[in-house]
Amino acid sequence: MASNKILIIGENLQDRRNIKKAAQSLGFVSLETSSSNSALDLFDTHSPAATLIDIKLQDGSGLNLLQKIKQRQPEAIVIAAGNSLVEESVAAFRAGAFDFIVKPINFEEVRASIRKAVEVLDLRREIRQHHQEQFNSFNFEQIIGESRSIKETISLARKVAATDVSFVLLQGESGTGKDLFAKAIHFSSSRANEPFLAINCAAIPSNLLESELFGYEKGAFTDAKTLKEGLFEQAEGGTLFLNEISELEIGLQAKLLRVLEERTFRRVGGLRYLPLNVRVIAASNLNLREESQAKRFRLDLYYRLSVIEINLPPLRKREKDVLLLAEHFIKNLDQKWQQRLVHGLSPEAAEVFLRYRWAGNVRELRNVIERASVLEENEQITLKYIPDEILSDQSAYSSHLRNELQKASRYVSLPTDGISLDMVKLSLIQQALERCGGNASRAADLLCISRDRIRYHLRKSKTGTIELKMPNGRNNGILMT
Repeated sequence: MASNKILIIGENLQDRRNIKKAAQSLGFVSLETSSSNSALDLFDTHSPAATLIDIKLQDGSGLNLLQKIKQRQPEAIVIAAGNSLVEESVAAFRAGAFDFIVKPINFEEVRASIRKAVEVLDLRREIRQHHQEQFNSFNFEQIIGESRSIKETISLARKVAATDVSFVLLQGESGTGKDLFAKAIHFSSSRANEPFLAINCAAIPSNLLESELFGYEKGAFTDAKTLKEGLFEQAEGGTLFLNEISELEIGLQAKLLRVLEERTFRRVGGLRYLPLNVRVIAASNLNLREESQAKRFRLDLYYRLSVIEINLPPLRKREKDVLLLAEHFIKNLDQKWQQRLVHGLSPEAAEVFLRYRWAGNVRELRNVIERASVLEENEQITLKYIPDEILSDQSAYSSHLRNELQKASRYVSLPTDGISLDMVKLSLIQQALERCGGNASRAADLLCISRDRIRYHLRKSKTGTIELKMPNGRNNGILMT
């Protein structure tokens, strides 16, 4: 509990004694006053775990005092005491009272009320602790990467989290971290204290998926023995993550579209429409626009879901992140097993990791690291426990490299008197920029390098004296040596 103090506000001495006795029996220290004015000072100074107020006070209304306390701290637990009048108890609850005790105050009754307050306080503390753990585990700081592509993706996702946009579409290959991004968006948003629920649309049969999403009324079908709330209802105020949404059958896609458009839904077998206040994050490892063109996914549902579309880059386009992620997973395993298994990658393993194309993306890398960390006898991960398919892929990669070198040698030959390698690089960059109208991203694609690499070479050349002209005649401040 945050505080071990109970604030008692009342004029009847015997009532205060009974409350004090009950509070002490539960391990609380009592603060007492008969004045509503001093009561607010005590509340502000000591932040009591619970406050007990007599509705009738000579220097003011206990109800007014209750309202002032709730204005100061909406979550404050205030127990009101008064006569056995319905009007008084109703007024107290409307003002925000946690409980109402009928005077004269009974020791056991007040003790039971304080005990309930303690349970609520403990539950709130556990919820806050759980939320903090969730936030620590699922926030943007947990998404590892220094490459330009992942930084741009994180930046866009942060903007989404800072707003209350209702529909977000995450697209990317399997293993790129769509579930991690969905959780980071939720736990970094204003909905963070509300539920985050997820469902894999590919893992549940179509005939059951509708009732999972929307729930059902008692008697809606043979096995509907009781009313069941669906995920939309359970996620009220929070986020619903629809993973692998491309697996929804067309009929259910139409129902989902209507729900998202109208922001209301009905349980299966129900007649009453229920309001919908949920952020929907959908994810797919397929390109939903292409699926829509192939008539496998509704185009109107795609447009509804893709208010904000975030495309997650595959690991093969994040080369500089591979070793960062590997080190991150190694540290996480150390924390998980509370022991140091390995101290990193050997140079040979690092080279293999950089060459491999990682078809399974970050998930595949994590699994490879976990397997090797457990089995490795050395201080570093060596090639011994790297899966054969990764090692065998190196020959294919080398063959690909040889083919590319043969292709390049048909167009580039070394002059007899030699030439500066830096000049060759800058010449090719200039040709690529001219062909692409000065667009650095497209030029980088032609040269099979990153845009950052182009910028690096151009920055490196700024001390030179030859201007690199753009197609539009401007030099853009770029110089060649």
